[in-house]
Amino acid sequence: MSEIKTKTSEMEMVNPELAAIEIDGVERSDVLMKGALAAGAILGLGAISPFVKGALGAGGGKKGDLEILNYALTLEYLESAFYAEALKKAGVKGKLKELVQTLSTDEDAHVKALSQTIRDLGGKPVKAPKVTFPYSDTAGFTALAETIENVGVSAYNGAAPKISSKDVLEAAGSIVQVEARHAAAIALQNGNQPAPDAFDKTMTEAQVLKVVQPFLAG
Repeated sequence: MSEIKTKTSEMEMVNPELAAIEIDGVERSDVLMKGALAAGAILGLGAISPFVKGALGAGGGKKGDLEILNYALTLEYLESAFYAEALKKAGVKGKLKELVQTLSTDEDAHVKALSQTIRDLGGKPVKAPKVTFPYSDTAGFTALAETIENVGVSAYNGAAPKISSKDVLEAAGSIVQVEARHAAAIALQNGNQPAPDAFDKTMTEAQVLKVVQPFLAG
């Protein structure tokens, strides 16, 4: 039996030009892309699409984290504006008003924390979008609040696996826990179960933007 050859340089390459491509960097996406090219050189282009997909989906390290943080910041801007407006026009009173005040303070804190984290990483926080919220009374407000809070939780859940930095992931985790408590508190106000499922859902950025698009005025 002939000796099994294990080194790439000793194998017959289907696409040797792929092995000649150089990628600098040691981030996860860089390492995965290097592996994809090495596999493609040996197996051919048709066999490496899963490798390339994994490499491209691995995030861009610091740059990818900044994009995720700005995505989260946009949602926090929306929530911050939502509760600030509610205190003026939703007609909330008593315990509900106290709750809304707490939620408003939390969302303002999230905006400040995310903005500062983005700056600390050398990025630029996105500007707050113009928003509009379709409700006319307290019941309409609490119904919309439940939707917004649940989307916020699902958005963080969906983005978390793409975060590269442990510190950024920890910060996002601390925020999503509070957002989940917000969602539970609002659900109770609407007479709904605070935790109807054993596991939270995740939403992609495209799914989240589809839900919040009606609230963006331009």
